[in-house]
Amino acid sequence: MTNDRDHRIDFYRGLALIFIFWDHIPQNPLASFTLRNFGFSDAAEVFVFLAGYAAVLAYGKIALRDGYLVATVRILRRAWVLYVVHIFLLAVLMGIIFVANNHVETRDMIQEMNLTYFVSNPQQAMVDELLLRFKPNLMDPLPLYIVLLLGLPIVLPLLIKRPAQAIGLSLVLYLAVQWLGWNIPAHDNGLWYFNPLAWQVLFVLGGATALHAARAPVAVARPLGRQPLFLACATLVTFSALVALGWRWPVLHEALVPGWFGELLYPIDKTNLSPSRLLHFVALAYCVAKLIPQGEWVNHLLARKVALMGRYSLEVFCLSVVLAPLADMANALADDQLTMQIASALVGAGLMLALAEWLELNKRLGRPRPELPKLELAKSERPVVALGKSL
Repeated sequence: MTNDRDHRIDFYRGLALIFIFWDHIPQNPLASFTLRNFGFSDAAEVFVFLAGYAAVLAYGKIALRDGYLVATVRILRRAWVLYVVHIFLLAVLMGIIFVANNHVETRDMIQEMNLTYFVSNPQQAMVDELLLRFKPNLMDPLPLYIVLLLGLPIVLPLLIKRPAQAIGLSLVLYLAVQWLGWNIPAHDNGLWYFNPLAWQVLFVLGGATALHAARAPVAVARPLGRQPLFLACATLVTFSALVALGWRWPVLHEALVPGWFGELLYPIDKTNLSPSRLLHFVALAYCVAKLIPQGEWVNHLLARKVALMGRYSLEVFCLSVVLAPLADMANALADDQLTMQIASALVGAGLMLALAEWLELNKRLGRPRPELPKLELAKSERPVVALGKSL
């Protein structure tokens, strides 16, 4: 496995974090430019896929160097850290929502954030919170990642040695979920919004992609127009973009999606990661990888700033969860004026970048400084001391 870092991964993960933040702010005009408006999938698929990519790349190296037992211990320790972060973040988020709800008169933020269950039954809600059964809005991705990470020690050896078999078993589980409707119970007789039994397929595909990228030799580039797989993926991405635009223009939608096809296409279920979402994301990822190779563009200022947020994805995501309701409160207090909606979205993204910059600075300050070379002065440059005085 190579040690070369693909900075595109950090960039795409940072971009996904910005999109998730903007999508989480109600009535945010900048959310019209996020991924969900141009296809069947959205930034959540990007986040989970790249989480699998980064996790397998990191812990796969540890497994090959130190053994699977050491890798498993590292994975479980990371999952425990994420669990503690989830509990702490949930407490902070609920405190912000309860305070904000006292100042906002135009909407019920407790109901919007799905905190009514906690208000009506706090004791049981606390138990469900510790069991990852109670998840207010905005908090679903972190428990999903915890569960996927807990399953990584099981799939990692097979993924490293026989990736095709690992992908095959993952797809079998995914298809069983689509056919049988399996899910994990949540609070109040509900189900997980992000079904881990379905979303695991993206996590596994991300890990398999990381291993393939690390092992595959550099292939001779062929014109994209002569690659059937690329053409098929580009066609699917283009068609899904037109359908997504058709959701705003019914005439276009009726022309692209006749009744019989609509019965096959809809609903585009996010909970169980419907096949249309999965196929669209895989096609989109393949097209992006082919059209935007590693190059000097990742060294440009804006790309480096976005990639920096992706490098500290956990911390930046947690901050975005806190900032989204604060932005919503600011918008409500300003009567949802367009200028305030745009300003709150941009300021929030700026604060996310500021956190990443601060974490990077702390990391640099924490590194041991290299020893300065000792300078040898020539005889003519050495101080002359006579009678206890320097001349």
